[in-house]
Amino acid sequence: MVEFELKQSTTSTKPKDIDDTIVPTSSIDIEGKIVNLDERRLRAQGHEAQLERSFTWLGASALAYSICNPWLSYASFFGLVLAQGGGQTAMFSILVGAVVQWIIFLGGAEFCSALPSSGGPYHFAYVVAPQKTRNFAAYMTGFLNILAWLIGTSSGTIYTAISAFGCATIWFPDFAQERYQVYLCYLGVIIISLIPICTIPQKYLDKWTKSCMALSLIGMFTTIGITLGMGRGHYSSGSIFVDFKGITGWSPGTGWLLAIANSLYCYAGNGSVIHLAEEIPDPGRKLPQIINMAMLMGVILVIPWIVALLYCIQDIEAVQTSFLPSLEVFAQITRSKSAAIGLQAFMTLLYYTCIPSQWITCSRLIWAFARDNGLPFSSYWQHVDSKLGIPWRTTLLSASFCAIYGALYVASSTAYNSIINTNCLLLNIAYVIPQAILLIEGRSKLPNRDFNLGKLGYPINICSVLLLILIGVLFCMPQTNPTTVGSMNYNTPVLLGLFILICLFWLERRKKFSGPDIDWDMLDVANTVQ
Repeated sequence: MVEFELKQSTTSTKPKDIDDTIVPTSSIDIEGKIVNLDERRLRAQGHEAQLERSFTWLGASALAYSICNPWLSYASFFGLVLAQGGGQTAMFSILVGAVVQWIIFLGGAEFCSALPSSGGPYHFAYVVAPQKTRNFAAYMTGFLNILAWLIGTSSGTIYTAISAFGCATIWFPDFAQERYQVYLCYLGVIIISLIPICTIPQKYLDKWTKSCMALSLIGMFTTIGITLGMGRGHYSSGSIFVDFKGITGWSPGTGWLLAIANSLYCYAGNGSVIHLAEEIPDPGRKLPQIINMAMLMGVILVIPWIVALLYCIQDIEAVQTSFLPSLEVFAQITRSKSAAIGLQAFMTLLYYTCIPSQWITCSRLIWAFARDNGLPFSSYWQHVDSKLGIPWRTTLLSASFCAIYGALYVASSTAYNSIINTNCLLLNIAYVIPQAILLIEGRSKLPNRDFNLGKLGYPINICSVLLLILIGVLFCMPQTNPTTVGSMNYNTPVLLGLFILICLFWLERRKKFSGPDIDWDMLDVANTVQ
């Protein structure tokens, strides 16, 4: 037992039979029932525990890693970053991008320490926003966050299909792929990626994520070893790291900024663990640790991979304009079609392993949003399957959205890619909205928390807002200058369209949606116990 001073609240709805000053460190007695502190925190936020807390610290870290997989994510688009400035932007923009994303995540980590909930950012926004606007602020944040995750999952799925077709194109030079064929492969990847989710009970998903992380690490070191081994005597000059070789038409400064913005794709998904708050013990303490560890791991692991790849490039222009940059580098350094396809095929398998973790994140977020009546037919979507122990209906809803959305690729790859590019921006908007509100309302609105930024709170929240404004501008700029209809960036009209769509849903939900009913005294008690 631990004694501490309780903060008083004029809006408390705390049960009268709970002792204010003496609380066991792991559980308390409510109406004759022993209640775990994690469950009490959840009750203090207006919800009952429905998911088993089966994820360990390592398992949740593995989920964040398996979604982002920074070295693997970078392999999917580093040709674009290479085109924006050559080796120097490919090497160093990924490090600057990590700092930018980490600053934004520090503010988010503090929120999930204070208010651990599967709802994440929309939950945070509701709690700290003024009473008159909190419903709309939370609804907008939640819907943006859902769209960001669904779009991000679509991007990972389509690239898995594209990677598979890239291998086929190299192996069969006369094969002329059609967009509808890529889409059919995309649907196949969706179906196959759902198999682990519908066959592995929730309590064993922790082991699945660990296995995916282990396989990714094996793949990274294998790729580095093979490329450096087969490329011995054919390494490129060290000048590739310092020479500016941009081909996009932008000045070096603009090219650098665009490269930094694009590199955020490697890290933005680390916030996925926020939505595991109801499936991990002691989330207020562990989630900030996991977020920071995931960022650190990402930076440490992506550096040796990109250094090895840059040293293996023989023809930088071919990589800059390649359909699959990683495959082009493999072909250049191994000088073997079979070896290059083998490496890319293994990476395709690794891309696949990233997708089930994204279904986990999407389903938890949508389930939490439905629990607060944020969706039409919310009572249906908030169901948790008793056999699997997961919100299976929202998993299928996520997969259905991605299947329908992927059809846009058949109609116009430009339109599809424009919406895909909004993924990082939408995620960061969701992460920053609660921090922006907190700056206006005052940081005193946050309850007791294990991860407290203290005096760094205001500077970090301010930096997060300013960085969001900067990357928002960058994500709306075209990648080439001068631009064409085909290379134009359509993020601005896409964001406007998404905002209008959310407002239409809000008109139907505005009298039904309700955020968490916070019992501040109970939450302070649970968060203060050490």
